[in-house]
Amino acid sequence: MKQGNKLYSLIPLDDFKALLGVDDREDKLARFCLVSSTFTIEQYCKRRLLRKKHFERLAFFGDFVFPLGEYPVVKIISMNSEREPEVRRAENNRALIDPELYRVIPDCGSDLDVPFSLSFSPVLRRWRGLTAIDVVYWAGYLQGKAPVDLASACLELAAWNMNRYRGRRIGMTGSVRGNGEGFELSMPENVRVLLEPYKRRVI
Repeated sequence: MKQGNKLYSLIPLDDFKALLGVDDREDKLARFCLVSSTFTIEQYCKRRLLRKKHFERLAFFGDFVFPLGEYPVVKIISMNSEREPEVRRAENNRALIDPELYRVIPDCGSDLDVPFSLSFSPVLRRWRGLTAIDVVYWAGYLQGKAPVDLASACLELAAWNMNRYRGRRIGMTGSVRGNGEGFELSMPENVRVLLEPYKRRVI
């Protein structure tokens, strides 16, 4: 595995260095700019964008469609039901939910950058003491596989911050109070424009 692939970055380190003509003497700075830019972008978009394993507990009140917190969803790893205490004692603490009882909307692996949902069969209404559904899933983009405009935003922001660091400026604006409040990450307008389609959408 290439060293750059270990970074929490929307674009690989080697690609960034090649595009900007960065040599190994600035490797540490390049890494820092890529990671900090990726976190800044996720903070701005109010969502995780790099592929990651997520755990969610969905409270069950009789509804059959649940929006998932992160997207795009790549794969459902596991799905378990939570039962009331007396039911857990009489049956199982947790029961695996068969894939035939739910579907993902849109389909797992879809490139659509829209919130994903789980749609369950009404059969679940007959499950005694069902209080919640625990789901573990993979969501987000692989490094080097992010959409072109999202990768471009990371490249632009990382390059912009790198140039500011080279000029002995820290790539951030705003005052820093004693408790850290008021510390604001700076971002060029062209990067904001690229990121606009990826900001979290509320269903």
